[in-house]
Amino acid sequence: MGFHVFDTYVKSKNGHIMHFDVITDKNNTEKAITFAKEWLKSIGEKDAKVTTEECRFCHTQSVSEEIEIEIMTNGYFIAKMEGCPQ
Repeated sequence: MGFHVFDTYVKSKNGHIMHFDVITDKNNTEKAITFAKEWLKSIGEKDAKVTTEECRFCHTQSVSEEIEIEIMTNGYFIAKMEGCPQ
């Protein structure tokens, strides 16, 4: 099954850039933005700007079983790249 990856760059409240991918089974940018905002809220960045400028479809790929289970459970998976809290 192909999962859709949305490349996302968001400015944090302290001014640094967080780069992460939103991975979901839906090829829908608005849904990916919603998922990004949900995750950002969970890490204390609820005011971060996320629009189609910051979150864009990148490609479709297969994922590991662990990631697929998280997507099927939560609707999405966040792949932290740079500047994201661990």
